[in-house]
Amino acid sequence: MNTVVTSREAILAQGRRLVQQEGWQALNIRSVAAACSISVGSVYHYFGSKAELMGEIVACVWRDVFHLPEDAPETDCFGAQVALLFDRLAEGERQYPGFFSLHSMGFLGQEKSLGQDRMARSWAHIQSQLCSLLRRDPEVRPGAFDGGLTPEKLVEIVFSQLLSALLRRDYDCQGLLELIRRAIY
Repeated sequence: MNTVVTSREAILAQGRRLVQQEGWQALNIRSVAAACSISVGSVYHYFGSKAELMGEIVACVWRDVFHLPEDAPETDCFGAQVALLFDRLAEGERQYPGFFSLHSMGFLGQEKSLGQDRMARSWAHIQSQLCSLLRRDPEVRPGAFDGGLTPEKLVEIVFSQLLSALLRRDYDCQGLLELIRRAIY
């Protein structure tokens, strides 16, 4: 009997490590259990299903990608934060090769809706943080927002461009930054 003590966090950390080293396609309950030196049943003790485990690993990777490094410059400038997010995506692509294009295909049937729900919640959190940042930006010119362009709508556009950059693997955001500058500063 394996008496190795682990935790939910340790399992998720090993899941992220597997994605980094072997790619999303190598991720399954058995590979995570083996990486943790625990039984498959022990993984199920912490996660009720493969979909739950995979969904949590997806959320962890997204958090990891969008977590700003300790040495990131502190700024309330929305445009600067958007540029930093694009840089984080490029780093995330290097750190988790193929993750962005493959993870949404890793869920089947009911698992697909669970995985998509977890991803949608992660994205909603990121968009909420961007809206908060935009509202705090002291450089936004008065009258920049009205019924036609709201902070939420601008964040939706920016986030769509972030996702498009993922699909294209093109993290050059200079055109988007110029649009932001002209629209709100």
